[in-house]
Amino acid sequence: MRVAIFTGSASGDRPVFAERAAALARSLAGQGIGIVYGGGDVGLMGIVATEALTYGGEVIGVMPGSLVERELAHPGLTRLEVVESMHERKARMAELSDAFIALPGGTGTLEEFFEVWTWQQLGIHEKPVALYNIDGFWGPLIAAIDASVDAGFLRVTYRDALIISDNAPDLLNQLEAWKPAPRKWHESSAASGVPLA
Repeated sequence: MRVAIFTGSASGDRPVFAERAAALARSLAGQGIGIVYGGGDVGLMGIVATEALTYGGEVIGVMPGSLVERELAHPGLTRLEVVESMHERKARMAELSDAFIALPGGTGTLEEFFEVWTWQQLGIHEKPVALYNIDGFWGPLIAAIDASVDAGFLRVTYRDALIISDNAPDLLNQLEAWKPAPRKWHESSAASGVPLA
């Protein structure tokens, strides 16, 4: 099993971000779960990769050639795959992974999280998607997601299918127990654009 990690190329301004990211990496390595991530050696992404490798974990990086120098590709990875574009990077990470976890990060982390969560809702994949809510970091995003449910733009079943946890053991337990929600569209209604009730 492999898990895609989406997180920042910065470490953030609270030590707890790095501490919890490292703890998650150790937990994954300890359970024999590989990591797929953006390939960098900086910020939280570098901490996750280095910690997992230190504890004997498999870590696969996927990075566009144009970013190998700018993002400082990690030199000690199990494997670094160099691709042509950001689109190819995300598609390859999704292909290699059995689940997705978003740790604290910026716009790139948000973009990656929302894309794979949308793919889950559309039935493009049936893999769990999780927010690792370190020190309440994702609180404002969770509030926005809940507001979308309250306003009728997001079905409760998709909100419920999103894993949210603030500690690594519980997060991994939820990943293991996860079941997919019903697909958003009926095959027969896809052409008319009618979502499932």
